Amino acid sequence: MNHPLYQFTFCPRCGSAHFQENNEKSKKCADCGFTYYYNSSAASVAVIENSKGEILVARRAKDPAKGTYDLPGGFIDVGETAENAVKREIMEETNLDIISLKYLFSIPNIYVYSGFEVHTVDLFFKCNVDDFSNLKAQDDVSDLKFIALDKLNPDDFGLLSIRKGVELLIQNKY
Repeated sequence: MNHPLYQFTFCPRCGSAHFQENNEKSKKCADCGFTYYYNSSAASVAVIENSKGEILVARRAKDPAKGTYDLPGGFIDVGETAENAVKREIMEETNLDIISLKYLFSIPNIYVYSGFEVHTVDLFFKCNVDDFSNLKAQDDVSDLKFIALDKLNPDDFGLLSIRKGVELLIQNKY
């Protein structure tokens, strides 16, 4: 695997090209002395079941992995809690209100966007919804449907962390 900062050629502080690997997760500028540590970005993922125990699955409308299955969710904004992010993302993508949620697990991921690798940690939440009557695919989702847990195929999911999360759900690990 490449150094997480291999895509960064110039120092973000002074612009120098003398921005070199310092250790496994940082680069240091030989000119101004600035050391930049690369940390994971955070994302939230919703596991939503209906009254039949089926899982809400989204179809990705955009790259990466356009056209593949996904679980609703997205990046956590600066200054936002993971809980608020999952509620916001679910409203943006599905038009549903989450009434309660519970943290399940996390999985690291590399999310490639516009040719740029973003290292993430994806936080999975079990989310409860009372009313599905407003369910509507929107934002970066082209379709939504419920699939029984025993009918989910991890290979249908385009993002590695989501695939691994679906595997854990199928195995009843959480």
